[in-house]
Order: sequence, then structure tokens, then C-alpha cells
Amino acid sequence: MKEPLREGMTFEFKFTVPEQKTVPFLYPESPEFGVMPRVFATGFMIGLFEWACIQAINPHIDWPREQTVGIDVKFNHVAATPPGFTITINGRLEKIEGRKLLFSLRAHDGVELISEGTHERFIIDAEKFNAKVAAKTAKPNSTA
Repeated sequence: MKEPLREGMTFEFKFTVPEQKTVPFLYPESPEFGVMPRVFATGFMIGLFEWACIQAINPHIDWPREQTVGIDVKFNHVAATPPGFTITINGRLEKIEGRKLLFSLRAHDGVELISEGTHERFIIDAEKFNAKVAAKTAKPNSTA
């Protein structure tokens, strides 16, 4: 029997930044990104926050039948992190509203705080969600 999700639950997640998660690798087709500093990219940081939350949630839901999708992010990015540094994310599940989960998160690179903010995720039924995406994919893509 799985332990249910509960408000106040805390977790920690660690990730060592590889070169491929720096700004020039965010969108390789972008010449502007290509000449920017080789530091942890904000876009990858958001994905890292999502991953940390997913890892915290999955033991408490019927994964992979149930999954979560990100529905809101509010983060700052206040310090640059070079490749090779290990980022530690500390998270807390602040609120549960039905299938909506609100997390507060802080990230530190071993030298300084690099980010803090909130993230919301929604628990989905993967089969139903994928069926909706398939139906959308079957429709013509218009730019109205």
C-alpha cells in the first residue's frame, strides 16, 4: 500500500550540471544562445524542478497509469552555475487541491542560492491524457 501524498511532505534532489545543460545547448539552432555563457540554463533549471517534483510524487501515485504534468512555474534565477557543480533542490508539498499539487522549491549550487519559487503539477490519467493529445494531433494545425 502506497503512502498518500500529504501537505508538508519534504524532499531533496541532487543533480550535477553537465556541459550539455548550459545555455548554448538549450536551443542549438539559436545563434544567440550559441554565443552565451556556458552556465546552467534557466530552461533546463525549470525542467530540473519538474523532475525533482516528479521523483517525489511517483512513489505516492499509481505510476505510470497516473502521472503529473506541470501547469505553473514561478521561479527566479539569481546566480550562475558552471558545469560540474552539483545543484541541491529542497522541496516541500505546500498544498493539495484535489489533483492539483503546489510545491515550494529552493536550489543551491554548493556556493550560493541559485533559485527559489513555486511549481504546480496536476495528476492525470495517462491513457485519457494521451487520447486527448492524439485527437488534437489528428486535427489540422491552423494559425488563426
